[in-house]
Amino acid sequence: MIRFIASRIGFAALVLVLLSGFVFTLFFVAPGDPARLVAGERATEAQVAQVRENLGLDRPIIEQYVSFLGRSLSGDLGFSYRNQQPVIQLIQNRMPATISLCIGAVIMWLAMGIPIGIMSARYPGSLRDRLGQGFILIGISFPSFVLGMAALYFLYFLPRQAGITLFPPGGYKPFLPNPSLWAWHMLLPWFTLALTSAAIYARLTRGQMLEVLGEDYIRTARAKGLSERKVIYKHGLRAIFTPLTTQLGADIAALLGGALVTEQVFGLQGIGSLAVQSVQTQDRPVIIGVVMLAGFFIVIANLVVDFLYLLLDPRVRA
Repeated sequence: MIRFIASRIGFAALVLVLLSGFVFTLFFVAPGDPARLVAGERATEAQVAQVRENLGLDRPIIEQYVSFLGRSLSGDLGFSYRNQQPVIQLIQNRMPATISLCIGAVIMWLAMGIPIGIMSARYPGSLRDRLGQGFILIGISFPSFVLGMAALYFLYFLPRQAGITLFPPGGYKPFLPNPSLWAWHMLLPWFTLALTSAAIYARLTRGQMLEVLGEDYIRTARAKGLSERKVIYKHGLRAIFTPLTTQLGADIAALLGGALVTEQVFGLQGIGSLAVQSVQTQDRPVIIGVVMLAGFFIVIANLVVDFLYLLLDPRVRA
């Protein structure tokens, strides 16, 4: 087990190093001159050369990469070309909105998807099952930006025209000092980001549960007189944790992409909107910082999934 954990941590570190090298290389092959961007269009060649020297862009690329890697390990991702603020500070300022959005969405889609999948599997072919499959079809069919616009129209604009305010139009409010105001502003973004994933989890849970409920040990448990609730939640649900955990790890790793769209729709000033603004202004240090942050969270998500396997699957510990 120790060897398994050590190998996963070593592989994660290798992935991060390779990612840093790939991103840093893109920094140099991308069109445009960073020194010219910082100095301004009206700067003279001498001024551009001075900026290039100040930024260390006149050094060999290997030397620059080693310096970049060393600074990254200490949490220094450089300075934004646009506002001369540390990249890590810009990311920290935007992090609360993105973390709030992602954690709330994960909790919501698990709370919706797994119970709906279990209900459909317990009553296959029934009205409950058809309703569950209808939810799955609707959730999978609509992209996040369509769901976001529909949620704003039906739950904000229409009630607002009638003089009723059910939800705010967007924006982020800090968790402190008013958690209820924070949750009120996050409910629509949570629902928008969670619905598609909830449908996927409902479908996965239903399929896995139907397969498990046909196993011999489930029939044996029923023959012993165990209640249906105990058979479902103690024996059946435990058996589907591993595929659900695998799916959860992949979804958390891809969550930043969906969060980017949702942040744009609801005006949340998070990491996604920072990435969009940085691409539009060609602020390369910020782009690199966001990509490195996304890669870090993807690696951490996969590490957590691997460690959960140790708890859920005894064969991994053997």
